[in-house]
Amino acid sequence: MNNLFKALNDSTRREILEMLKDGDMTAGDIAERFDMTKPSISHHLDLLKQADLVASVKKGQFIYYSLNMTVMDEILAWFIQFKPAPTEKPRIRLQVNPRTITD
Repeated sequence: MNNLFKALNDSTRREILEMLKDGDMTAGDIAERFDMTKPSISHHLDLLKQADLVASVKKGQFIYYSLNMTVMDEILAWFIQFKPAPTEKPRIRLQVNPRTITD
């Protein structure tokens, strides 16, 4: 879980995850969208892989990265446990001031 939060703690890595929600991408495709070196992007991808947030598959000379939805589902389940259980709607009680009632 620590690797997961470490990976999510960086805006570049969060942006990479957002990009991958639209489909698999190569490291080169990802790097084109950032103003940083390819080794820096590789480092970010490595941290995302260590946290199991992304998976990689080699196809020919390219490595394609994709979201690991299983881990995403586990994260959501973990966060949902902190949501308070729905409670019954509070009942409205009207109080009548006896001094305002006239006989």
